[in-house]
Amino acid sequence: MPVVKGIWVLGDQLSAAQAALAAADPGSVPVLLLESETAARQRRCHRQKLVLVWSAMRHFAAELEKTGWTVDHREVESFSSGLAAWIAERGITELHLMEPAERPFRSAIVRAVAALGPGAPQLVWHPSNAFLWSREAFATWARPYRQLRMELFYREGRRRFGVLMDCEGQPLGGQWNFDQANRKPPVKGLKGPEPLWFAPDTVTRAVIEKVERVSAELEASGGQPLPGDAEGFRWGVTRAQALAALEHFITTRLDGFGPYQDAMVGGEPTLWHALLSPYLNLGLLQPLEVIRRLEEAGRERCSPLAGLEGVIRQILGWREYTHGLYWWFGDDYTASNHFGADRPLPPWLERLGGSGMACMDTVLGELESSGYAHHIQRLMVLANYGLIAGLDPQAFTAWFARMFIDGYDWVMQTNVLGMGLFADGGRLASKPYAASGSYINRMSTYCKGCRYDVKQRSGPDACPFNALYWDFLARHATELRRNPRMALVMKQLEKVPAEDLVEMRSAAATLRGM
Repeated sequence: MPVVKGIWVLGDQLSAAQAALAAADPGSVPVLLLESETAARQRRCHRQKLVLVWSAMRHFAAELEKTGWTVDHREVESFSSGLAAWIAERGITELHLMEPAERPFRSAIVRAVAALGPGAPQLVWHPSNAFLWSREAFATWARPYRQLRMELFYREGRRRFGVLMDCEGQPLGGQWNFDQANRKPPVKGLKGPEPLWFAPDTVTRAVIEKVERVSAELEASGGQPLPGDAEGFRWGVTRAQALAALEHFITTRLDGFGPYQDAMVGGEPTLWHALLSPYLNLGLLQPLEVIRRLEEAGRERCSPLAGLEGVIRQILGWREYTHGLYWWFGDDYTASNHFGADRPLPPWLERLGGSGMACMDTVLGELESSGYAHHIQRLMVLANYGLIAGLDPQAFTAWFARMFIDGYDWVMQTNVLGMGLFADGGRLASKPYAASGSYINRMSTYCKGCRYDVKQRSGPDACPFNALYWDFLARHATELRRNPRMALVMKQLEKVPAEDLVEMRSAAATLRGM
């Protein structure tokens, strides 16, 4: 029986250089791309995330065809039915895929192929080249360490790939990390440059209509509509647009990226942030090409080293680190719940607004309109609330993965379970990133005009973050006292008058729905 090969390209593998395509010649093997409506209904992702993935897939299919590939782009009810029909139609006996970024999808593919019975094609997996570190290379690095700290990994990445290093093998500027220079609170009137957005073309408009139809059908059947606003979609959907976004960041935002990257300003959802993560996570941009271009442009422009190093650290350090940990930690990591948190998600999270807290509703409103919030909004507003309120970590992590334009399991499990909620007990972060309203007040403009008073700890007008914060410390005092990085905070807890603590803990119990 002759071997008939086929390549299935997944929706987050949209690169002509991806491993399965790179192993074949254009025109020699049919290529499949699938849009599954069942997956959209079941996961209920943000509408703009669906628009981005489906439109990018359609544009990528067209680009492959222009370069000589035979492409079958299918809109199907489910991945399994669409795959089965294509395999039968094409007579595929050998199905090639680049390794998925996520374990559950890989398992689902194996099950779908096995379900085809004796005539199922042989599965041929190509190691992923979507990241700089292979899973094997990361495991080799990780094996000797008891604690896998990002800073050590980042330094090894700088050496391995020769990024921001001088001719003597030392970091430029004499230090590896300029994070302390990148934490300024917002000054009055702080305003970032306009980001580069793209008007939807006819392909994207058709996808928007499809997403709105899927949402309406969900609602008509008695379910919840898809979250988010599809009509405001302005993200790039092609490699050319992703490259343009990179160049626009370099030209207009790179030099100002550093100092205020942790600032949060009402009406300024993007400030100087790069907005490149959706394109990196889809494959429209490759991590090393972005890093090399940033390094080149930074040297040409004499960009401030603190900002240049900061943005490169997010890609070469944090992105590679969290992906490596996702595979290193394994399946059991998904069930992590160090603090035994079990509170259900408040309804306003699903509605993307209506909490009454100005900080929360500002971030959720921006998330609704674009599917995006920057890293400090995610960590110190959203995840911080989930941590101190004791929200169910699995439910909250799934919410993050659904709601964010760049959200995938491999991103959110380590970022939310580990960094945000400390649900892994410190396998990733060295301490819980818990904070009261004072942090948000210092690093944002959100507290001005909020119906709650950030300076009050209890009472009907007190900022909810305050009572929840002190209650969190008190609930887990025995555990937290064992963490050296929490020593100063726990001493502050001891100084809180007993009657004040009782009042705050009572308020927190009400806020937590207990």
